[in-house]
Amino acid sequence: MPENNKINSRKLVVSMNITLDGFISGPQCELDWHFKYWTTEMAGFMEEQLAGADTILLGRITYEAMANYWGAKAADLSTPLEDRAFAQMMNSHSKIVFSETLQDLPWKNSVKICGNLQLEIVRLKSLQGKNIMVYGSGQLVHALIKQQLVDEFHLWVHPVVLGTGKPLFKASGILPQELLQTKVFRSGVVALIYRCIPA
Repeated sequence: MPENNKINSRKLVVSMNITLDGFISGPQCELDWHFKYWTTEMAGFMEEQLAGADTILLGRITYEAMANYWGAKAADLSTPLEDRAFAQMMNSHSKIVFSETLQDLPWKNSVKICGNLQLEIVRLKSLQGKNIMVYGSGQLVHALIKQQLVDEFHLWVHPVVLGTGKPLFKASGILPQELLQTKVFRSGVVALIYRCIPA
C-alpha cells in the first residue's frame, strides 16, 4: 500500500451518548440518564471500536474525570471482565488533551496540546497509526464539528427525552452524514455510525 494511503486512512471519530431529543447532557452537565442503560453487550461493542484506535483526544474536564475513573478500573477485580478489557485499552492508548489551562497529567501516556485546533488535528491525522477517538468533551466536539474535522460519529442513542440540556449538534455545525452501521441493544440503546461527507 502506498505510504500516502496509510496516512490518509487515519480518522477522527467522535463517540457520544445522546438522547432521543439530541442532548449529550442535562443543563447542568448531568450524565446520570444513561448509566442504567449500560450493559456488557454495549461494552463489548465499544471495545471493538476502541480496538480500531490507538489515540484518545479529550478536553480538560473529560480528561480529569476519565483519568480518575479508568486509571483504577483495570486493576479492580470487582469490575466486570468486559469493562476491565476496555479499561486496559483506555490506559494503554495515547491520550491527547486539548487545553490551555491543564497543569497535571496523572494518566499514563498523556500529553497536552494547545494553540490552533485545526492545525493540531491535521498534524495528528498525518501521523501513522490507528484512529483517534473522542469521548465526551462537549466543548471540544463542538469546535471540531464547526471546523469540519470529524470523520465519523458513533452515536449511542438512548431511549431518553430530557427536554432541555446541552445539544450535540448546533445549526451552524451540522455536516452531511452517511449511515454506515446500526446496532440495536437489548437495553433499548441504538448505536448509529455515520461517516461525515465534506460539504
